[in-house]
Amino acid sequence: MRTVNEVSKLTGVSIRALQYYDKIGLLAPSGYTASGYRLYDDTALETIQHILLLKELEFPLKEIAKILSSPGFDREKALDQQIELLLLKKEHLEQLISFAREVKEKGEIKMDFTAFDTKKIEEYKERAKAQWGDTPAYQEYEKKNGHRSAKEENVVMHGLLELFVEFGGMREMAADVSAVLTSFFFV
Repeated sequence: MRTVNEVSKLTGVSIRALQYYDKIGLLAPSGYTASGYRLYDDTALETIQHILLLKELEFPLKEIAKILSSPGFDREKALDQQIELLLLKKEHLEQLISFAREVKEKGEIKMDFTAFDTKKIEEYKERAKAQWGDTPAYQEYEKKNGHRSAKEENVVMHGLLELFVEFGGMREMAADVSAVLTSFFFV
């Protein structure tokens, strides 16, 4: 058993957050010391890992609580799905980084939009929806995040591309030039 302080240092989750997790029913301590301090066992630490992974995937704490407490929750299957989604996001981010580096190095617009292609992530979302779409947690997720249309996503990506182009055009300018400062700090 580990104290709340030890768990906080080990996991990077603040003591206050651990107390909040207990308050909302997300993670109860495994026991208490004679002085009333929370104690956590290895099972609780495993639960913290799942909480942190789901938070990385942008699930709100309420949804995480529902997912973890669901009688049909399969930890092994959930980990497989989390790994798959994280790998897809990693691949997408690596493509965006490569694209941004190339724009920076050349300082010109590149008429290749494959780095912005999220088809694989969208396919994953469809599979997740087919599997989990009937659960209350997934429906709440959709309600909170399903508002952005593909057109709105494209507008965001186009805006990002315009920023890359603008910054690429400034690469030869001194950092203290007002045009650079104004663009960088959005003053």
